[in-house]
Amino acid sequence: MSLGRLARRKAEPTAPTRARRAATWVVTGLAGLFVLLVLVAPADFDRFTVGEFARVPLEGLVGVVLVLVLPPRPRRVVALVGGVLLGVLTVVKLMDIGFDAVLYRPFDLVLDWPLLGPAVDYVKVTVGEVGEIAAVVLTVLLVVGVVVLTTRSVLRLTDVVSRHRLATTRAVALVAIAALTWVFPGVPVVSSNAASLAIDHTKQVGVGLHDKEAFAAEAAVDAYRDTPGSELLTGLRGKDVVVAFVESYGRDAVEDPELAPVVDAALDKGTRSLKEAGYASRSGWLTSPTAGGGSWLAQATLLSGLWIDNQQRYRTLMASDRLTLNDAFRRADWRSVGVVPGITQAWPEGEFFGYDPVYAAADLGYRGPRFGYATMPDQYTLSAFQKAERSEPGHAPVMASIPLLSSHAPWTPIPQGIDWEDVGDGSVYNGMASGNQAPESIFGRDPKEVRADYARSVAYSVDTLVSYVQTYGDDNLVLVFVGDHQPAQIVTGEGAGHEVPITIVAHDPAVLDHVSSWGWNDGIKPDPGAPVWPMSAFRDKFLTAFGTPPSPPVSP
Repeated sequence: MSLGRLARRKAEPTAPTRARRAATWVVTGLAGLFVLLVLVAPADFDRFTVGEFARVPLEGLVGVVLVLVLPPRPRRVVALVGGVLLGVLTVVKLMDIGFDAVLYRPFDLVLDWPLLGPAVDYVKVTVGEVGEIAAVVLTVLLVVGVVVLTTRSVLRLTDVVSRHRLATTRAVALVAIAALTWVFPGVPVVSSNAASLAIDHTKQVGVGLHDKEAFAAEAAVDAYRDTPGSELLTGLRGKDVVVAFVESYGRDAVEDPELAPVVDAALDKGTRSLKEAGYASRSGWLTSPTAGGGSWLAQATLLSGLWIDNQQRYRTLMASDRLTLNDAFRRADWRSVGVVPGITQAWPEGEFFGYDPVYAAADLGYRGPRFGYATMPDQYTLSAFQKAERSEPGHAPVMASIPLLSSHAPWTPIPQGIDWEDVGDGSVYNGMASGNQAPESIFGRDPKEVRADYARSVAYSVDTLVSYVQTYGDDNLVLVFVGDHQPAQIVTGEGAGHEVPITIVAHDPAVLDHVSSWGWNDGIKPDPGAPVWPMSAFRDKFLTAFGTPPSPPVSP
């Protein structure tokens, strides 16, 4: 063999060498594709279209230019920091996608961390403790994995760019020219999704950091702070007043073509049944501060007369001396109680709201099974309240705040309505086939089935409230029932608002005479054109309608 042929043979790559080179380029290509996708990906699923991904990320071009112009050591530092930041931004984008799917809004980096606790609790209730642990572990691994993967991908691409400077420069120039000349129908060619997301969240952080001061200024003004009890709620003297929050009962339940047939049938039937029993009703709309979840924020908003749309405001409210609707009733010599079947641990908030006593889940004596997220059926909750507070003749007037649970996600299984005399300690529900079925995740099921279950669960809650009034109502019962928020977007779809129905029911016509100026329509189903108020406006409107006009606002 000649020396020339031997040299050529040595120069030719062996099969393992070629495989390694191919693998290297494949990994590099995957790294580039991954970085491209995380840069151009939108922050909500509804924008996941081919056009959104067929774009040139402006941030990527800027990053390549920086790599080309920086010396080796600064280049490495910039690549490392940029990779970590891109990873963090990708995690935030994933959080935005999740929050948008459930709560109709992006994740707030300042105010939303406390919401992760209730999310974990929901997972535990719906899929069990093992599922809860698995979900937490997988989430942590996902966060760490995303940051590590983006960082390694950026570092790898940086090395490739630095080794092929001339080719990269030409490629950047060609891409820039193409971006200026190529037009995808209806979609801008150049993407700045990542930069826009970073800017938006930076602004949001500034707003969040100043929200505590802004809220303190709002809370300091209270027209009813010093109103004596003798001037409060004079139009309801001697009445038992029940404020029931119907979980996830939103405007879409009443108006969405897929949901309304089931819910409206319950509302129309309820209106007729109540009228036949001598009850009148009026209905309107409120705008909830939350959607898809955060029921406690809506409840605090309605009862305090302040806009509570985040956990920081909620905590600040709990530490204040704000006069709640419950406090007003107690000041006017009502017995103010909280019936809260969703509370399964210590709940110091009960003292703030003015409840005396608080009936949490363990205090209600339920001996039946859970129905999905709900610790007990709505009918049992109302039955237990009736026995504890309204069964004795001549009892003192009571005001009760009752957040109901049967229409809480995942909206399955749904209990059956039974005769009130058979409710007992709830053990009767053990005989229901649905009572012992494990709840299914709403995101792993056919959306049509989820929506159907949602509609049936709301109809059950409405039927139960109407039946309670028919069974236990009298001339001294006043029922206010209100939705706390709209359901998750898997039910409503994109673009749903925050409006929820609110209804007042009474046998004494004088009660509804007090609210005649509100413009609400007859019946327990709000008309499309009925007034829409911020939920925070209800406290003052209610106190004004049934008592004396407020004093000029005062600050402490």
